[in-house]
Amino acid sequence: MLSDYLSTVDWSRAQFAMTAIYHWLFVPLTLGLGFLVAIMETLYVRTKDPFWLRTTKFWMRLFGINFAIGVATGLILEFEFGTNWSNYSHFVGDIFGAPLAIEGILAFFLESTFIAVMFFGWRKVSRGFHLTATWLTAFGANLSAWWILVANSWMQYPVGCDFNLETVRNEMTSFSAVALSPVAVNKFFHTVTSSFVLAALFVVGVSAWYLLRRREQLMARRSIAIASAFGFVFALVTAFTGDRSGAIVARVQPMKLAAMEALYDGQQGAPLTAVGILRPEAQRTGGDAFYFRIDIPKMLSLMSFRSADAFVPGINDLVYGNEEYGVMPASEKIERGRVAVEELGRYRTAREKGDTAAITEIEAKFDRSTPQGAEFLREHFAYFGYGYFSSPEQIVPDVPLLFYSFRVMVGAGCFFILLLGLVWWLNRRDRLASKRWLLRTAVWSVPLAYLASQAGWVVAEVGRQPWAIQDLMPVGVAASKIPSGSVSVTFFLFLALFTALLAAELSIMFRQIKTGPKDD
Repeated sequence: MLSDYLSTVDWSRAQFAMTAIYHWLFVPLTLGLGFLVAIMETLYVRTKDPFWLRTTKFWMRLFGINFAIGVATGLILEFEFGTNWSNYSHFVGDIFGAPLAIEGILAFFLESTFIAVMFFGWRKVSRGFHLTATWLTAFGANLSAWWILVANSWMQYPVGCDFNLETVRNEMTSFSAVALSPVAVNKFFHTVTSSFVLAALFVVGVSAWYLLRRREQLMARRSIAIASAFGFVFALVTAFTGDRSGAIVARVQPMKLAAMEALYDGQQGAPLTAVGILRPEAQRTGGDAFYFRIDIPKMLSLMSFRSADAFVPGINDLVYGNEEYGVMPASEKIERGRVAVEELGRYRTAREKGDTAAITEIEAKFDRSTPQGAEFLREHFAYFGYGYFSSPEQIVPDVPLLFYSFRVMVGAGCFFILLLGLVWWLNRRDRLASKRWLLRTAVWSVPLAYLASQAGWVVAEVGRQPWAIQDLMPVGVAASKIPSGSVSVTFFLFLALFTALLAAELSIMFRQIKTGPKDD
């Protein structure tokens, strides 16, 4: 059986990745379409024009179909932290669980409560109250995203916590540091604004389909007017936050940046590779990493450290060290980490044997209030996670996957800015309907938007590998100790279930789009 050849960790990673990919097929449309529906309903309340009521209800139906299926996949994703990643949950549950609990208690309750009014409250509540419910549903969905992204960002940049030796857990010391870290704030704005762009492209694409078939032309043109302007503005914001993300990653996850650029040897004034074809064997043999490339001189240094002549460390620098620029080799981090791991093992043994002298000695090493403890924590425990690796090369993520995913994301983002700007301009001039090539491009931009969105998460999560928590816990240590066969069975069950849900959603969506708006 296949499960005999893959470990529990492999199956758990595959299952979590598959669940996250399916879940993210539904989330971005929910985040953006909710606000577009709220804008359209606002126009209805202000003008009392039945046209806007009809248009609002049409897009609201598509929003509701997508929302319902997204919730199902999201709930399973959260449960997997306890079933497949119990060591991770024990080690950092006090920190990671807090934003997820707030998301469930506050944000999810908000959106799930008012979505009922949004869909079933027509003619049962006043127009103003219904409009408020629609806006609160949109805000609630994005508030959910905030807390989930706070939790994810902490895995990328663990701050606001201290290690408790007695419980062998990381415990939160500053909620504001966790919730408002630069990684969390920027990741939230980058993620939600890119989702707004996807939703705008969805509305533009569906409306373009109507124009191609000369149906619902007034609704299509007015929907495009709103969505293209909305999407164009947030596409620019996405580009800005993406640039900011690069600068943050350069400082807190330098290996991710080096892998994204396939930069093996660091350099001052490092160029940004705009287009390139990688040599797959370069990672093993060294030498030139590219068959072909087009560079923008010094742009990587400028974008990463805001200086055209800044040094950007490469993969080899981070693995083998670079004394000239003060880059510590991974082998030394592994040695320091092993000291911390061994001390934890000694402490566990000492407590089992009741060795008071050893317990006191080790506790002093982990006491940050003393000079000895502060030095040990800085020199050894800061590299705790490295102590589980057997070789320095294990800290390198999948370079080709990151390199190409990053370029899909960025290339598509630049294309969307041009597309949305052009669509808005021609629609404003009432010339869009005659540009059938552009309408077809708008239709096909919808699946491209989903591909770009998935590529962004590949960059974020694959770039963090092999870490579950950056520098603190490798993925292999985070997994539950359960039989691989159990995980493999649920992997295929979830795969079948999620595929059926996706097929059902697409079938219902296409049927609703084909039917079109309904008269009230």
